[in-house]
Amino acid sequence: MTAPSTAPAPPSRGGRWIQQWDPEDETFWNETGEKVAKRNLLFSVLSEHIGFSIWTMWSVLVLFMGPEYGLTPADKFLLTSMVTLVGAVVRVPYTFAIAVFGGRNWTIVSAALLLVPTVAAFTVMEPGTSFNTLLLIGLLAGIGGGNFASSMTNINAFFPLRKKGWALGLNAGGGNIGVPVIQLAALAIIGASGGPRVLLGIYIPLIVIAAVLAALFMDNIASVKNDTGAAKDAVKDAHTWIMSFLYIGTFGSFIGYSFAFGQVLTNQFGRTPLEAAYVTFIGPLLGSLIRPVGGWLADKYGGAKITLYNYVGMGAATAVLIAASMTKSLVLFTVAFVVLFVLTGLGNGSTFKMIPGIFQAKALAKGLEGEAAAAYGRRLSGASMGLIGAVGALGGVGINLAFRQSFLSYGSGTGAFVAFLAFYAACFLVTWAVYLRRPAATQVPEATASEAKPQLSYAEV
Repeated sequence: MTAPSTAPAPPSRGGRWIQQWDPEDETFWNETGEKVAKRNLLFSVLSEHIGFSIWTMWSVLVLFMGPEYGLTPADKFLLTSMVTLVGAVVRVPYTFAIAVFGGRNWTIVSAALLLVPTVAAFTVMEPGTSFNTLLLIGLLAGIGGGNFASSMTNINAFFPLRKKGWALGLNAGGGNIGVPVIQLAALAIIGASGGPRVLLGIYIPLIVIAAVLAALFMDNIASVKNDTGAAKDAVKDAHTWIMSFLYIGTFGSFIGYSFAFGQVLTNQFGRTPLEAAYVTFIGPLLGSLIRPVGGWLADKYGGAKITLYNYVGMGAATAVLIAASMTKSLVLFTVAFVVLFVLTGLGNGSTFKMIPGIFQAKALAKGLEGEAAAAYGRRLSGASMGLIGAVGALGGVGINLAFRQSFLSYGSGTGAFVAFLAFYAACFLVTWAVYLRRPAATQVPEATASEAKPQLSYAEV
């Protein structure tokens, strides 16, 4: 006999598989679900954190590469662009790996895979290594970018809709903070006259620890099946691609600037690697820390509203960067860049909160209620998150390629910032037009005038 929903049985964890999972049931959540979900969140963050560090390690490794490496600024921007590209592409299969292998199981595998690019980089990082070899090893580091997609898909299944903004923001923010952490580690090593192999040697045992802890303390959810239909439905849904576009503006900016900030300071303002390292970590650090705040604000006020106002701020900060770049004001440039980083983090949290809300709204429009609506929302939002994360990360590729072309054409990053300003304006218009402009009664897709039942408007997502 099935236990009543008011007193759900504790989930079975035989073989680390949870057979029953209903986070929308408040009794289940309070008695059992919350503790289990938070434990999985903690160790998911750890693995994703190290994944981000390995993915973005080339943003600091290029700072170690002096004239003896024989690389031009354009070579370095190309190198970081290709690392970003791989990180974006692998997010798609990583998303669906959760349903194939289970959240715990894939976290173990994805963490262990980080040893490949780290050990490979440790082996070749020395003057005289060809650019093609460095590029190939850099491409391997891109797999670290995939950890974000699998982690977000996994954690999305653990938390109820009312908690998703906070949980996804904390999960992603804890991962994002891997960027400034590796930059801080590089700062300490450069300051102590150490080499890049010291940095890489620190991360090898950390990767092993993350994989072991995932094996010991994480769980798989049996109900998260390999649903190819969800993937197909997510691909066909226009909102997957609209949110991908908006996520290019937020996360694409965050990861792109994380790779490029130090190079812009060294190439445009003549900073030494050590001087650049002193400030490059600040922006990613603050952007990572504020991401959960963006999710929390979205939970409270609506993700679309927070995202809209955030793009206004990003546009203003970019305009200041253009002025600072043209006047060669290092102080103004650095402050504006850090502010822009903070806004990218805030927007990351608010945009990702919008995703489950959008599909919950679609479920209500279809006439679904209760657990059926929640299950529909989890199914499509989980499938779409990997696609949105992958496309968003491609924005980082675009940013590094834009900087490369700007430096080749003008000798500075000014031209790239003008292009970024235009893109943020487009993101503002899309957010307003799709999610805030229309009256609430017509904001839910597939709703008809004959449907009188209460529905969730996109302004609330």
